[in-house]
Amino acid sequence: QVQVAESGGGSVQAGDSLRLACTAPGYTSSKRCMGWFRQSPGKEREAVAVILTDGGLAHYASSVEGRFTISQDKAKDTVYLQMDDLKSEDTAMYYCAAILRLRACPRTLGPTTESIFGDWGSGTQVTVSS
Repeated sequence: QVQVAESGGGSVQAGDSLRLACTAPGYTSSKRCMGWFRQSPGKEREAVAVILTDGGLAHYASSVEGRFTISQDKAKDTVYLQMDDLKSEDTAMYYCAAILRLRACPRTLGPTTESIFGDWGSGTQVTVSS
Protein backbone atom coordinates (compact mmCIF):
# COMPACT_ATOMS: atom_id res chain seq x y z
CA GLN A 1 0.00 0.00 0.00
CA VAL A 2 1.19 3.52 -0.77
CA GLN A 3 -0.01 6.87 0.52
CA VAL A 4 -0.98 9.02 -2.43
CA ALA A 5 -1.36 12.80 -2.40
CA GLU A 6 -2.35 14.95 -5.36
CA SER A 7 -1.60 18.64 -5.86
CA GLY A 8 -1.48 21.29 -8.56
CA GLY A 9 -5.13 21.81 -9.37
CA GLY A 10 -6.67 25.23 -9.89
CA SER A 11 -8.93 27.44 -11.96
CA VAL A 12 -7.75 28.35 -15.45
CA GLN A 13 -9.06 29.58 -18.78
CA ALA A 14 -9.64 27.37 -21.80
CA GLY A 15 -6.39 26.89 -23.69
CA ASP A 16 -4.25 27.21 -20.57
CA SER A 17 -2.01 24.54 -19.05
CA LEU A 18 -1.69 22.95 -15.62
CA ARG A 19 0.64 20.36 -14.16
CA LEU A 20 -0.68 18.02 -11.51
CA ALA A 21 1.62 16.14 -9.17
CA CYS A 22 1.05 12.88 -7.34
CA THR A 23 3.45 12.01 -4.54
CA ALA A 24 3.47 8.36 -3.56
CA PRO A 25 6.43 7.45 -1.34
CA GLY A 26 7.73 3.99 -2.11
CA TYR A 27 5.66 3.37 -5.23
CA THR A 28 8.69 2.67 -7.41
CA SER A 29 9.54 -0.42 -5.36
CA SER A 30 6.05 -1.83 -4.94
CA LYS A 31 3.77 -0.67 -7.77
CA ARG A 32 4.02 -1.62 -11.41
CA CYS A 33 1.76 1.13 -12.64
CA MET A 34 0.32 4.47 -11.57
CA GLY A 35 -2.67 6.24 -13.01
CA TRP A 36 -4.55 9.51 -13.18
CA PHE A 37 -8.34 9.52 -13.12
CA ARG A 38 -11.00 12.23 -13.06
CA GLN A 39 -14.60 12.62 -12.03
CA SER A 40 -17.03 15.36 -13.00
CA PRO A 41 -20.26 16.02 -11.09
CA GLY A 42 -22.89 13.47 -12.02
CA LYS A 43 -20.47 11.31 -13.96
CA GLU A 44 -18.54 8.13 -13.27
CA ARG A 45 -14.85 8.35 -12.51
CA GLU A 46 -12.84 7.78 -15.69
CA ALA A 47 -9.25 6.84 -16.40
CA VAL A 48 -7.17 9.60 -17.97
CA ALA A 49 -3.65 8.20 -18.23
CA VAL A 50 -1.47 5.42 -16.84
CA ILE A 51 2.27 4.91 -16.74
CA LEU A 52 4.43 1.82 -16.25
CA THR A 53 6.85 2.28 -13.38
CA ASP A 54 9.58 0.39 -15.23
CA GLY A 55 10.26 2.01 -18.56
CA GLY A 56 7.70 4.80 -18.38
CA LEU A 57 5.42 3.52 -21.15
CA ALA A 58 2.21 5.54 -21.03
CA HIS A 59 -1.34 5.10 -22.29
CA TYR A 60 -4.08 7.70 -22.55
CA ALA A 61 -7.82 8.07 -22.84
CA SER A 62 -8.80 9.17 -26.33
CA SER A 63 -10.33 12.37 -24.93
CA VAL A 64 -6.93 13.63 -23.74
CA GLU A 65 -4.55 12.01 -26.24
CA GLY A 66 -2.19 14.64 -27.61
CA ARG A 67 -3.04 17.20 -24.92
CA PHE A 68 -2.09 15.47 -21.67
CA THR A 69 1.26 13.89 -20.79
CA ILE A 70 1.89 11.58 -17.85
CA SER A 71 5.46 11.30 -16.56
CA GLN A 72 7.34 10.27 -13.46
CA ASP A 73 10.31 11.31 -11.39
CA LYS A 74 11.31 8.20 -9.48
CA ALA A 75 13.87 10.07 -7.39
CA LYS A 76 11.02 12.17 -6.03
CA ASP A 77 8.42 9.36 -5.90
CA THR A 78 6.21 11.60 -7.98
CA VAL A 79 3.99 11.10 -11.01
CA TYR A 80 2.95 14.15 -13.03
CA LEU A 81 0.11 14.95 -15.37
CA GLN A 82 0.90 17.82 -17.72
CA MET A 83 -2.35 19.16 -19.14
CA ASP A 84 -2.15 21.47 -22.15
CA ASP A 85 -4.85 23.15 -24.23
CA LEU A 86 -7.36 22.64 -21.46
CA LYS A 87 -11.05 22.60 -22.34
CA SER A 88 -14.13 23.23 -20.24
CA GLU A 89 -14.95 19.53 -20.43
CA ASP A 90 -11.69 18.79 -18.58
CA THR A 91 -13.23 20.32 -15.46
CA ALA A 92 -13.23 17.60 -12.81
CA MET A 93 -11.71 16.33 -9.61
CA TYR A 94 -8.49 14.58 -10.56
CA TYR A 95 -7.27 11.56 -8.64
CA CYS A 96 -4.07 9.56 -8.58
CA ALA A 97 -3.98 5.86 -7.79
CA ALA A 98 -1.67 2.86 -7.75
CA ILE A 99 -2.45 -0.38 -9.49
CA LEU A 100 -3.54 -3.30 -7.34
CA ARG A 101 -1.08 -6.07 -6.54
CA LEU A 102 -0.50 -8.60 -9.35
CA ARG A 103 -2.47 -6.52 -11.86
CA ALA A 104 -0.98 -5.57 -15.21
CA CYS A 105 -0.87 -1.98 -16.39
CA PRO A 106 -3.71 -1.60 -18.93
CA ARG A 107 -2.88 -0.76 -22.53
CA THR A 108 -6.32 0.65 -23.24
CA LEU A 109 -8.37 2.73 -20.82
CA GLY A 110 -12.06 2.23 -20.35
CA PRO A 111 -14.91 2.07 -17.82
CA THR A 112 -13.41 -0.89 -15.96
CA THR A 113 -9.88 0.52 -15.60
CA GLU A 114 -10.71 2.03 -12.24
CA SER A 115 -11.45 -1.39 -10.75
CA ILE A 116 -7.82 -2.53 -10.88
CA PHE A 117 -6.47 0.52 -9.06
CA GLY A 118 -6.38 1.29 -5.36
CA ASP A 119 -4.59 3.49 -2.84
CA TRP A 120 -6.61 6.48 -3.99
CA GLY A 121 -5.71 10.03 -3.07
CA SER A 122 -8.24 12.64 -2.02
CA GLY A 123 -8.03 14.45 -5.35
CA THR A 124 -7.27 17.91 -6.66
CA GLN A 125 -9.87 20.10 -8.38
CA VAL A 126 -9.34 21.41 -11.91
CA THR A 127 -11.77 24.02 -13.20
CA VAL A 128 -11.56 25.29 -16.77
CA SER A 129 -13.57 28.33 -17.82
CA SER A 130 -14.41 28.94 -21.45
